[in-house]
Amino acid sequence: MHSATETETPAAESSQAELTIGGMTCASCAARVEKKLNRMDGVSATVNYATEKARVSFGPGTGLADLIATVEKTGYTAEPVHRPAPAAPTPATPPEPAPEAPSPAAASTTPEATAAPSAPSASETTTTPGAPDTPEPSTGALTALASLRQRLVVSAVLAAPVVVLAMIPALQFDNWQWLSLTLATPVVIWGGLPFHRATWTNLRHGAATMDTLVSVGTLAAFGWSLWALFLGDAGMPGMRHGFDFTVSRTEGSSTIYLEVAAGVVTFILLGRYLEAKSKRKAGSALRALMHLGAKDVAVLRNGTEVRVPVDRLSVGDRFVVRPGEKIATDGTVVEGSSAVDASMLTGESVPVDVGTGDPVTGATVNASGRLVVEATRVGADTQLARMARLVEDAQNGKAEVQRLADRISAVFVPVVLLIALATLVTWLLVTDDVTASFTAAVAVLIIACPCALGLATPTALMVGTGRGAQLGILIKGPEVLETTRRVDTIVLDKTGTVTTGRMTLQAVHTAPGTTQEDALRLAGALENASEHPIARAVATGAAERATGPLPTPENFTSIPGLGVQGVVEGHKVLVGRPALLTDAGIDVSGMLSDALTESADQGRTAVTVAWDGEARGVIEVADAVKESSAAAVAELRALGLTPILLTGDNRAVAHSVARAVGIDEVVAEVLPEEKAHVIERLQAEGRAVAMVGDGVNDAAALATADLGLAMGTGTDAAIEASDLTLVRGDLKVAADAIRLSRRTLATIRGNLFWAFGYNVAALPLAAFGLLNPMIAGAAMAFSSVFVVTNSLRLRSFT
Repeated sequence: MHSATETETPAAESSQAELTIGGMTCASCAARVEKKLNRMDGVSATVNYATEKARVSFGPGTGLADLIATVEKTGYTAEPVHRPAPAAPTPATPPEPAPEAPSPAAASTTPEATAAPSAPSASETTTTPGAPDTPEPSTGALTALASLRQRLVVSAVLAAPVVVLAMIPALQFDNWQWLSLTLATPVVIWGGLPFHRATWTNLRHGAATMDTLVSVGTLAAFGWSLWALFLGDAGMPGMRHGFDFTVSRTEGSSTIYLEVAAGVVTFILLGRYLEAKSKRKAGSALRALMHLGAKDVAVLRNGTEVRVPVDRLSVGDRFVVRPGEKIATDGTVVEGSSAVDASMLTGESVPVDVGTGDPVTGATVNASGRLVVEATRVGADTQLARMARLVEDAQNGKAEVQRLADRISAVFVPVVLLIALATLVTWLLVTDDVTASFTAAVAVLIIACPCALGLATPTALMVGTGRGAQLGILIKGPEVLETTRRVDTIVLDKTGTVTTGRMTLQAVHTAPGTTQEDALRLAGALENASEHPIARAVATGAAERATGPLPTPENFTSIPGLGVQGVVEGHKVLVGRPALLTDAGIDVSGMLSDALTESADQGRTAVTVAWDGEARGVIEVADAVKESSAAAVAELRALGLTPILLTGDNRAVAHSVARAVGIDEVVAEVLPEEKAHVIERLQAEGRAVAMVGDGVNDAAALATADLGLAMGTGTDAAIEASDLTLVRGDLKVAADAIRLSRRTLATIRGNLFWAFGYNVAALPLAAFGLLNPMIAGAAMAFSSVFVVTNSLRLRSFT
């Protein structure tokens, strides 16, 4: 257990904490821990049964030790999740935390058959530098799963003959009931020990959970059987016992329920085991994300490569990445060129070419050439760590619809105990049949587990957000899912979202007697000496189309606001605005004048080229539309969304881009600070608005929109203000993100419908004597398994 000194220090620095909760076996356990924490002064907590974590906000008068003590007084264990702070310029390797002995409360409330293995303690948690602590499927977790499997196998082997003998009277031999007792006893006592232990612990804390229902139900069936065998007529040689799927009226002293006691324990152990395995699968995407990072790196120290652990990297360090190696952290290429495979982070299968000056992301794979990279972000600041944080935060949240399920689960077990008692009394009054009354009451106890309610939302969230991370879609929280269902309008920022955000060469027009190759070669040679974005577009386009290297200009001069001039291959060349040529006394007329008019109509930027005193050509450059944008807009329309293009650019440019991608509604010439007002105006018209953007000037609009989607290639401000982050700079991912969010929400609703429907339908069936308790146990166990496996279908989303 953590000492007060050890745990209260962080509390002074932060009013947020995350705890791993051990010993929870059902949704009502989570509801009880949450209720106890929320009763503390200044504390607001949510407890997630599927992730086995509590997220707590608390005031300055409360420390982590107080939170942990409250959880332990409730009968469970708690460990703080240590999130590393953003890395300092010279980070040190964090010390290994010392193993901690569990408290007495922990020892008494950690059933080996919990619904999922408890989260590892600090000593069992492996942490990728800079990322959130994430439970590993190893050591304590796998030990608990192995223990659960062993308990299940032994119980199943012993219970099978008991169930078969009870269900098939023809197999019943003289004194078969004593063999059944011999086989059933270890199943009920040892196999059901986790339920009995948890029930006793909860009773000491004045609470009842799903374990209470199972323990009381199975012990009641077993106790009745012992009474009938030793004090009644059931132990007589030659006794035969029929089996009925419903409650049957028989003589109580000759009726045994050993198959119910052993069968229910085995079925519920099977359900717990399948549920635990499924929950591990549900969280596998986040664990896989955490393991993407490189473990060590070749850092350049005084020109020599030194291999060091990746957590020793500092901002500004230069490191070498050879073909096939993972890039250790986010940085900028300072030497070399290569193709980088980012599929594990972005879902994009095509490698991206990088060279000197290009940014690269940690955990991506260098596919070809040798690179030297300068680290720009390390530790908790890296894109991988931020992605993992976003995914884990989303998985720990709760949708509004789940809060209703939690409220029901909190009161469900006491209500079921009352229903069981009422069933027993009513049957006794109506039928005067003790055996039938007892059977119906036990069936009520066993069928009424609310676990499926507690698993409905978290498991779907775990799988949906994990699958999103694999596809380069980061969902910030469960409330985002609700919003995606409502949005009907999507506003698209132009630059960097629909377009590439980079000027590129679009077309070349030349005067009679001049070839495009000549115009591009001479203009490109001159523009190659300029750093202006339009000049770079002309130079890059010329270099791509040239058969050899561009010539080197002489007497290069930049004329601010107009263009450049110089001598190339003996020709005096001018490249720039039409005014540059006019000032030089060069006439631009005829075909070139028409090209200028056409360029302006299409919203493109025209660059005129002249040499030796004559206008020779017009080169058009523009912010190119991304190849996938038109298809993305079509997909957004198919989802029922009306696309609107929003830009600060002029109307001609905006309408040209809109026509190219199939958008009808355009809002142009908007100042950055006015973008949020446009969103508000649309909302005032009754629209539910989604916004896609990537720049600082989009942040306010993203925050104002009902649903904000930020391109991961954009700024931190945009990403922070958004609800969904699209790691890949592809608008088609926006459509995928909305589809995945809606699919996840539909899965949650389907899960909750099943869970509510199951309990609403099953309880009356049991109370009216239409379910044998053993059948009820099997149905209850598989209701939870159904919910988890239904959520796992999201793993196949494409």
